[in-house]
Amino acid sequence: MSYRGRFAPSPTGPLHFGSLVAALASYLDARANGGQWLLRIEDLDPLRDSEDDAKRIITALEVHGLEWDGPVRFQSEHFPRYREQLQRLQRDGFAYLCPCSRKELQANNGRHPRHCRSGAPKSSRPTAIRFALTDRHWSWDDLLLGPQSLRTRPEIDDFVLQRKEGFFAYQLAVVCDDIDQGITHVVRGSDLLDSTPFQLALYQAFDFPPPAFMHLPVIVDSAGQKLSKQSRAPALVNDQAGANLASAFAALNHPLPVELGRAPPAEQLAWGTTHWCTAKLPSVMSLTDVRQARPGAGQ
Repeated sequence: MSYRGRFAPSPTGPLHFGSLVAALASYLDARANGGQWLLRIEDLDPLRDSEDDAKRIITALEVHGLEWDGPVRFQSEHFPRYREQLQRLQRDGFAYLCPCSRKELQANNGRHPRHCRSGAPKSSRPTAIRFALTDRHWSWDDLLLGPQSLRTRPEIDDFVLQRKEGFFAYQLAVVCDDIDQGITHVVRGSDLLDSTPFQLALYQAFDFPPPAFMHLPVIVDSAGQKLSKQSRAPALVNDQAGANLASAFAALNHPLPVELGRAPPAEQLAWGTTHWCTAKLPSVMSLTDVRQARPGAGQ
């Protein structure tokens, strides 16, 4: 299959530097391999997602020259597809109802006090739907980190497919979308490494081959906290797109030539596509944000 990658931010805040690093890496890996790069907005949660933030993310990507192929995909427009696939998992015995609260599960060391996996529990409480995992080590060859193996435990690690509020969960939606869009390569942050076994289990349940995975180091602040929307990481300054990209290239150990440090994004990305080399990428879980302070940066 030809290469098809994607960048899939959630619209819970503006694009920040850590997101730019991930977007740049996935973009360059796709372009350097002659592939397509798609944009998906993961707006699954109407209580947290913002249409304005989605627009700001799209604008920031455009300003930084990260042009995607085809229309933007919004997860909120594909709920019928998720519902159909969830029903399939239930029908095939891969999913079960669970009214247990997080507090109850913690008090029972992850075990379900209502024995949810044994059958539909009788409860008038709101009910989530979980995936029934098996006890196994899921192994894959990460394109950056090398051979990986993570264990899943039945009941204890069973993850949510649909929340009690009725919202579809990330793990289900992302696998459904990646299958629908024919994604062959997933380049993302190492903070999602632990999600890979769950997604491999879903691919197996759907009888569909998984994509290749590459997990990049996440960018952290001086205190070791990941830059994220939840930690109020400052938004990118769009009128400093060239400088932002230069810093992102440096974080990926692909420093731009001096003459391109302030060049337009199109020139920087053209150089990056030609010189992209995964062997140069830092194969660690996190990197400290060492950008030099400059007027207006992060404000």
